[in-house]
Amino acid sequence: MHILPDRLYTAAQTREIDRTIIEDHHISGSELMSRAAKAALDILMRSWPQAKHITVFCGAGNNGGDGYDLAHQAINKGFLVDLIELGQPDKMSDEAAHARQGFLSTGHKPQAFSGQVAETDVIVDALFGTGLDRPVTGHYAEAIAAINNTVQARILSIDIASGLNADTGKVMGIAVKANITVSFLGLNQGLFTGDGPHYSGRIYFDDLETPESLYKTLPTSSQLARFEHYKQQLKPRARSAHKGDFGHLLVVGGNRGMSGAARICAETGARTGAGLISVATHPEHAHWLNIDRPELMVSAIDSATDLAKLLEKASVISFGPGLGQDAWSNPMFNALLEIEKPMVMDADALNLLSQRPAYKSNWILTPHPGEAGRLLGMSSSEIEADRFHAVKLIQQKYGGVVVLKGSGSLICDGSTTLVSTVGNPGMASGGMGDALTGIIGGLLAQKKSLFDAASLGVILHGMAADRAAKEHGERGLLALDLLPHLRHLLNLK
Repeated sequence: MHILPDRLYTAAQTREIDRTIIEDHHISGSELMSRAAKAALDILMRSWPQAKHITVFCGAGNNGGDGYDLAHQAINKGFLVDLIELGQPDKMSDEAAHARQGFLSTGHKPQAFSGQVAETDVIVDALFGTGLDRPVTGHYAEAIAAINNTVQARILSIDIASGLNADTGKVMGIAVKANITVSFLGLNQGLFTGDGPHYSGRIYFDDLETPESLYKTLPTSSQLARFEHYKQQLKPRARSAHKGDFGHLLVVGGNRGMSGAARICAETGARTGAGLISVATHPEHAHWLNIDRPELMVSAIDSATDLAKLLEKASVISFGPGLGQDAWSNPMFNALLEIEKPMVMDADALNLLSQRPAYKSNWILTPHPGEAGRLLGMSSSEIEADRFHAVKLIQQKYGGVVVLKGSGSLICDGSTTLVSTVGNPGMASGGMGDALTGIIGGLLAQKKSLFDAASLGVILHGMAADRAAKEHGERGLLALDLLPHLRHLLNLK
């Protein structure tokens, strides 16, 4: 299995890695280019062993240089190679120009882009690297559209899918939709969030023989969230354990007509291992909310006064699923702001928070892009334009730990940002956010730190969903379908 490193970088940081290798370790840019081309070609051959015809699209930058070098090496290995040249040779860097000359030495000539892609087995995308900072236009946009419209050919992108922003994971107008992306020297954070996962395909990494010592001296922008980092926290319980050891989670939510959200949250909290689960919910449905889950202790709440006694008994609160924003929910919100117990805030609790901002160090906020936008007074599209920036802004404004949900969920405590790579489109269904709130609350009840509870919660949520989808498919996946897989993951030896 190909395992990616944890460390993620911005485009500027990967350029610094490149500079350090060249200047401090005395490895030439041309040598790095040759190594990158070889690594990419090796992955191409392993991935598609039947491929005989390769078409390489080259831009004018060093990414294009990688493409010229790959084409050169592929010709030497007996491949039929077409090279489509979009950049101007007189504007190339010395390294890219050298790679182009190497390609020309084979007797092959570059072709101009004709507006379409001839039949081929594999397309190699070497148009833009990680430095792209403006929308793709003109012939480049036309070439990317033509690449994406090919039916039979597989697509390999060098460094990053051309058109994808390496820092934000946002498509810059149009981007190549790759089957495989081969990244070098340092993984860019934009590969793993926003549009990144959709356009990158399967990601491979090669450090091009960079000394490990170099990585230890250079800062990272973020890290991949790994289940393996938390398995030690899930070791078997002591034989003498009792329910009091594992906390008392109180779920507050479930306004009129929205009882299901509170129920999902409570049940996932229970299945995550919290010792006791209480639910404070609207009187209209309190009497039957636990009808087939009697382990849940359900209380009908008419006012904040009714809530006060439950808050005293609880060690942790999950607040917001099915809460609403009315005369019933507002007093609950005000009461929760006054307590100092750890809590998870989701759904309408976040919408109320956006109207009455507060800062607390002991809560976990779990907004989706729409809720994040309301917390910051921005549109959801502005949030998605730079998810890393958005999650940091929310944390700075509201405190605690912030989970920005979505493709490549981000977990940020102000100093560290983790990126989750688990989960699937089947999770785009009602109740999934409530399930996450319950999972995180259940972990928090078991005395996990805020950051660990949020990070492990996101990982478990996504992994359980991936296992459920593998079993029966993504379409039709429901929140409670995660429960058997969640329980299994929590008890892995």
